[in-house]
Amino acid sequence: MTESIRRSGEYDAYENRENPYQGAPRHASSPVDPEWPAPPAYQPAGQPVEPTAVWQAPAPAQGPAQAQAQAPAQAVSGGDGAGGGTALLTPVAAEPAPAPGKRRTRGPIALLAAVAIVAAAIGGGTAYGIQELTGKDEVVASSTTTSVVPSSKTGDVAAIAATVSPSVVEINATLGSGSSTGSGVIITSDGEIVTNSHVISGASSIKVTTSDGKEYTAKVVGTDSSKDLALIKLENASGLKAATLGDSDGVQVGDTVVAIGSPEGLTGTVTSGIVSALNRDVTVSTDESQGQQQQQQGGGWPFEFGGQQFNGDTGSSTTTYKAIQTDASLNPGNSGGALIDASGNIIGINSAMYSAADATSSDAGSVGLGFAIPINTVKSDLATLRAGGSDS
Repeated sequence: MTESIRRSGEYDAYENRENPYQGAPRHASSPVDPEWPAPPAYQPAGQPVEPTAVWQAPAPAQGPAQAQAQAPAQAVSGGDGAGGGTALLTPVAAEPAPAPGKRRTRGPIALLAAVAIVAAAIGGGTAYGIQELTGKDEVVASSTTTSVVPSSKTGDVAAIAATVSPSVVEINATLGSGSSTGSGVIITSDGEIVTNSHVISGASSIKVTTSDGKEYTAKVVGTDSSKDLALIKLENASGLKAATLGDSDGVQVGDTVVAIGSPEGLTGTVTSGIVSALNRDVTVSTDESQGQQQQQQGGGWPFEFGGQQFNGDTGSSTTTYKAIQTDASLNPGNSGGALIDASGNIIGINSAMYSAADATSSDAGSVGLGFAIPINTVKSDLATLRAGGSDS
């Protein structure tokens, strides 16, 4: 097939002798581009088309892919070809080839693989993650306070009671002319128990009942009447649940507290409230005979606060200590029991409470004024108590 190219005043045209089609318009001054693709397929002349538009060559900076995306349908003007009309140009674009040296974009598989690697590092190596974040080669240790109660139940009175009750006991002391009832806190698994000095003062024998109903005989190890503290030891005991001693220096007014003891001989009684005040100067009697008389009458231990005496005469022999004040209900028999924080740690030993009326009156009872010896005072005195106490 023979083709000839001829130039007119304004257009270049391709002409095929057997099947002539109108060529693409080109400005007369534009040279024929030898790299311009072969003439595309055209719509035959004589059919209605869009208005004539001037041909514009693609911008040189555009690659094949950009030219394909941006090339519009072109309208051409009729020339010397048959039909003498206007034809619609629809160029056939070649499939773009990938640019040389260009890295292929990672697909979903590569993304999932990266996610899996990160998940494995997190799930399988918490310590590794901490090391990387701190920039050191050691794992950062937690400095939070140990909680006896599961964190999901911290502050739950039922959970605290279930956890700490096995560490609180009832104490029955036989005196020369009667008996007294109080409470105590187990601090070792073999039966060391902290209580108030006034609970066991002058006792000829001591019986202790644990929360599961077992009864033990106890001996006095040491007493410190200046702090109203005593340490007793159960005979032939083992496997007991020791309480966790907390830090009373961290206690704040308004903190939730729970009290466990044996008021009026009602073993394992649980009450709750808040810390009402701190560092209250509470004065108690150290007169052994007076304490025995008060216990025999069933009243609370006499104490003095703010220049006033409560629950009887404290006598001439007294001692003063800093106490935690609480509105948790305390009654005679709670002495020596546990005051517990929301995490289940012992923060005080209950020691004194105010009764609104005479113990023999029908309206006697707790009015929400109770006092406890801070547990840090107890811990600092343990060595003295184990050595026999300051009263020996």
